[in-house]
Amino acid sequence: MTSPTDRHADYDGDFYAWTLQTAQRLRSGCVDQVDLAQVAEEIEDMGKSDRRALESHLKILMLHLLKWRHQPSHRGINWRLSIANARDEISAILRDSPSLRPRLAELAASRYDGARKQAMLETGLAPSIFPETCPFSVEQLLQENALPD
Repeated sequence: MTSPTDRHADYDGDFYAWTLQTAQRLRSGCVDQVDLAQVAEEIEDMGKSDRRALESHLKILMLHLLKWRHQPSHRGINWRLSIANARDEISAILRDSPSLRPRLAELAASRYDGARKQAMLETGLAPSIFPETCPFSVEQLLQENALPD
C-alpha cells in the first residue's frame, strides 16, 4: 500500500506521471492508494482554470470593443478578428462549463477595469473617454458580429 507521504512525493516529483497513476488507481478501484485531498484540489483548480480563461477572453473582448468604439479611424481586420476570436473562445468555454454563464456579468465587471486601463494605454486617449463601468451588456458582449458604434 502507498503511504500518504509516497502519494504526495509522486505528485511533487512528476505531475504528469501522478495524473496517469492516479487515474489508473481510480479506474481499478484502488481508492485507498489515492491521495483524495490532492485529487480534490486538482479538480477545484481545473474549475478555476476555466473561470480564469473566461475572464481573460472577456477582458480581451471588452478591450477591443472599447477601441472599436472610441477609435473608429483605426478599425481594421485585426480588431474584428480579435473580437470574433474572443467570442468564439467564450462560447466554447460556456459550452463546456455552462454553470459559468450566470456569472458572466460579474466576471465581465471584475475584468472591465483592466480592459479600460489597457485601452487607455494602447490608444493614448484620456481616461474620461472610457466609462468607469462596463458599457456593454452580456448580450452585447456575446452577440456574434455585433460591433458598437
